[in-house]
Amino acid sequence: MLVLFETAAGYAIFKVLDESKLQQVDSLYKEFETPEKANKILKLKHFEKFQDTTEALAAATALTEGKVGKSLKKVLKKIVAKEAHEQLAISDAKLGGVIKEKLDVSCVHSPAVAELMRCIRSQMEGLITGLPPREMSAMSLGLAHSLSRYKLKFSPDKVDTMIVQAISLLDDLDKELNNYIMRCREWYGWHFPELGKVITDNLAYCKAVRHIGDRTNVAGSDLSEILPEEIEAEVKLAAEISMGTEVSEQDIGNIKHLCDQVIEISEYRTQLYDYLKNRMMAIAPNLTVMVGELVGARLISHAGSLLNLAKHPASTVQILGAEKALFRALKTRKDTPKYGLIYHASLVGQTTAKNKGKISRMLAAKAALAIRYDALGEDTNAEMGAENRAKLEARLRQLEEKGIRRISGTGKAMAKADKYQHKSEVRMYDPSGDSTIPSTSKKRKFEEVEEEEEEEPVTPAVKPKKAKKEPLIEVLEEAETSTAAEETTKKKKKKKKDKKEEAEVVESKEEEEEMPVTESTEKKKKKKKKKVKEEEDAE
Repeated sequence: MLVLFETAAGYAIFKVLDESKLQQVDSLYKEFETPEKANKILKLKHFEKFQDTTEALAAATALTEGKVGKSLKKVLKKIVAKEAHEQLAISDAKLGGVIKEKLDVSCVHSPAVAELMRCIRSQMEGLITGLPPREMSAMSLGLAHSLSRYKLKFSPDKVDTMIVQAISLLDDLDKELNNYIMRCREWYGWHFPELGKVITDNLAYCKAVRHIGDRTNVAGSDLSEILPEEIEAEVKLAAEISMGTEVSEQDIGNIKHLCDQVIEISEYRTQLYDYLKNRMMAIAPNLTVMVGELVGARLISHAGSLLNLAKHPASTVQILGAEKALFRALKTRKDTPKYGLIYHASLVGQTTAKNKGKISRMLAAKAALAIRYDALGEDTNAEMGAENRAKLEARLRQLEEKGIRRISGTGKAMAKADKYQHKSEVRMYDPSGDSTIPSTSKKRKFEEVEEEEEEEPVTPAVKPKKAKKEPLIEVLEEAETSTAAEETTKKKKKKKKDKKEEAEVVESKEEEEEMPVTESTEKKKKKKKKKVKEEEDAE
């Protein structure tokens, strides 16, 4: 039996001298306690040394992926093919299957073989002759570094630390620029306050101030390269009637120096933004297509690295940057935030307030996939990001159109956009409601009602002569006419009763008014009678 053993320095092929020892798996380590004992069981047949670290890395990666490299194929053809009857002990079963397919060599993988490989590794220096220990350790260290770099897909173009630093510097430059421009406008505003209202663009303002200097120089200065013709004419007109104070040349010199700083910083900012855009397209092209350069860079900076960001789930990516709001909401038991840094993405920005939460959730889900593809994938194209963005835009259009649905009917049916026609109603003014004085008195109304009732003649219900009908129809018609006559008589009786009641109410009021008068006269008569009786008694 032959044994294939891979080392950092090259491939070693051993021949097993005593195969009976391999059957005792539990006690096999005792046979490899010393190099002398190990040499009694195994004998080195061939050792193929690697030329450099790149060849070692290629061989190691091929073995980890279960492939047969060029150097291994050469060794197997040279040594093993000669002894076709011998079995080849392999540490990886997948690699053994590939070797058997390509070279038609029977391979063995078992627990005994795995234990044998471990024992060979413990006595490797004694078994492989002609390889100094120092060289072996150096080769192992170099291969370990190269292999780790390869596994992490390490390359100078994929350094996300540059993105973290660039976006942090960009934010700092924005803050400093705002402070400098505000100070410049305030400072020069004492001398020429009207210029700040005429020129709204900050960079154009600083360039104009640096070109003009003292406001008395505006009439003779040419600002056509900095400002449009209309604004230039306004500046010259404003300089003639300016209300600013006079300043010295030293003050103007310091203001000009500040304007130089603002212009330099703004130019460097544009350069830095271009650098960040190119770097983001190189490192995370799919994420850049999904959310944009600045938002993608801020997400990477917030997570620490692209690999750390790839470990976050979509729900975390959605609220990344809103941690304070999240913990405050959890503490107060209120609604958690719907978005963090992802809010500034163009897809979320162009939606209505109603759909921002939905779109941010969907965008975070697709962005999480794009981040993982960029961090761990081998391709550097942005096809996946473009496809997902197209899907999100289609979904966004669907959500926006869903708001124009009819309330009644089926939920899926779209609303018909009918032409709107404004129907205005012209109402005339009614002047009858202006006066609060009644036009006729109540008494007159009662009299008019009585006269109308007297004038109305009570006509008896006479049957008109008609053609002969069936007896049943005649009976029905008679019943209808009789009921109609009864209703009219009832209405008249009710009206008479109402009139009587009103008359009684009026009479009762008159009696109440007359009663106190009669009572007072009777009392006077009684008093007079009493006085007369008393006088008669006294006499």
